[in-house]
Amino acid sequence: MTGNTVAKSVQTTALESQSESIFRRFEGNVAARMWGFVRPHQRLLIVALLCIGIFTLIQVSIPLSLRHVVDTAVGDGSAPLTTAVLAFVALVAGYAVFQFLSEWLATKVAQTVIFDLRRAMFVHVHEVSLTVLDRTQVGRLMARLQGDIGALQEFLENSMSALGDLFLLLGIVVVLMLLDLRLGLLTLSILPVMVIVRAAWIPWAKVKYLRAREASSIVNATLAENINGVRTVQESRREDINFAGYQVKANDNLQSQIESAKASQLMVPVVDLLTGLALAVVVLAGSESLRTGEISIGVIVAYIFLVQRFFDPIRTLSMQYTMMQRASASGQRVFEVLDVPLTLEDKFGAPPLNPDPPTIEFSHVSFGYRKDECVLHDINLCIQANQSVAIVGATGSGKTSLVGLVHRFSDPTSGVIRIAGQDLREVSIESLGKHIGMVIQEPFLFSGSILDNIRYGADWATDEQVVEAARAVHAHDFIVQLPDGYQTQLGQRGINLSVGQRQLLSFARVLVADPRLLILDEATANIDSITELKIQQAMKTLLHNRTSLIIAHRLATVRDADRIIVMDHGRIAESGSHAELLRQGGLYARMHASSLNPVSG
Repeated sequence: MTGNTVAKSVQTTALESQSESIFRRFEGNVAARMWGFVRPHQRLLIVALLCIGIFTLIQVSIPLSLRHVVDTAVGDGSAPLTTAVLAFVALVAGYAVFQFLSEWLATKVAQTVIFDLRRAMFVHVHEVSLTVLDRTQVGRLMARLQGDIGALQEFLENSMSALGDLFLLLGIVVVLMLLDLRLGLLTLSILPVMVIVRAAWIPWAKVKYLRAREASSIVNATLAENINGVRTVQESRREDINFAGYQVKANDNLQSQIESAKASQLMVPVVDLLTGLALAVVVLAGSESLRTGEISIGVIVAYIFLVQRFFDPIRTLSMQYTMMQRASASGQRVFEVLDVPLTLEDKFGAPPLNPDPPTIEFSHVSFGYRKDECVLHDINLCIQANQSVAIVGATGSGKTSLVGLVHRFSDPTSGVIRIAGQDLREVSIESLGKHIGMVIQEPFLFSGSILDNIRYGADWATDEQVVEAARAVHAHDFIVQLPDGYQTQLGQRGINLSVGQRQLLSFARVLVADPRLLILDEATANIDSITELKIQQAMKTLLHNRTSLIIAHRLATVRDADRIIVMDHGRIAESGSHAELLRQGGLYARMHASSLNPVSG
């Protein structure tokens, strides 16, 4: 292995470890945790188990009925034979009915529980702090939300039938003993072999299943990352390099899945071999008892049928154990996601935000994404109602972190942030979204119509209000030129629109929601000069009668702000109007001069 290969391998492992690190807080037994999702549907569960119980009794009764049919057929009299056959047919009909009911109800319970689990994961992921999600590979998270949930669904759908198989196994043992104690004991004498084999197989198989799930997660993460970054991959001409890295993970996944399949199938031939041995015992010992007249031919037929049925549930339970091990590994990974702590939660009875007047106050605020790293230091800032405040500074100076605290994407490490005198930690998080609008550098548009995307944050808005907002931000003209106008369906992330058009839609989205506070985070960074002129005109409408925080690299876009805050290494270096800061001749003046006279390459 070359030095570069080793370095890449170490780097990949480090990234994977970092991505998984937030999921190492899982506590508790998977079965106990799953019961919490099953409990609300216990009535349906009881009905399903009742049907399974009846189905099991019918399965045990069929061999006994068959014995009666055979013994009656060998004897004299046609009427008893007709009665015996009709009883046998009735049992077979009941078998079909309750098999359907058992499987249908078991599937219904499983699907309902999985629905609740998917919903819980969806809600939880949306409530987890953005700082946590930013450190997580999307592909690995999706593997847990899809692949691991799928493994749990497969297990739940088969778990109740496995319970029925267990009851059937016990019922067959009882019937075997009642029919002929000596023959029953001889038949069950091979069970110790089964116990020894399974005891050796279980720990080995468990390791294989867990490794297979981990390898699958890594492949999914790599695939998702490369698809999302395909433009960068093509620009850098790294197709061959990325494929080589993916192939290593794919090969590892292939081998892991093969090993898992081998572990899964290993018990099948063992059970089949034991079935054959048990049947041989029945034939040899039973034929001797038949010659001496100790048992009837009907008992032999029933015994053969029961022995075959005896090992069917054992085989099924062996396969179910495979599913259980996969489900256990998947359940652990699912509950690891649900156990990621919510760093931002409403206090009990938290009132909604009432931003009237919409003032913003930072009082000795410090913040860091990690305990040992502080990106904002002792920020003291008061923004008056309806004032537009621009925040400028070099990359990494803390601008985005500052406005993120206002929207409460995170809580400050120390200090207090108040809006209209209310501590943000004391008000409901949901109310913040209703009163604070935000436009970011790379707006996210959802699949759907332009109309639905504009009123994404304001479901109550009428079509007329949407059109009015689009006109205000100069988006209406390009929208009506599209084939279906406002009903035009957008591709993933609005890929069928230009960057400028997507940004104009995000402005319209905020305007139609009509928030009292507005945050613009590099909202014009990716827009051409012509589109920027349109937005500058629209911003006058957008900022009217609103308190606003505006982050911008282009100083020309913030010169008309009521106040400009200059950030430097997480601290407020300067504060004042454009003219005041130029007269001071400090950091802002140097930034302004640099923007007017850029250094040529």
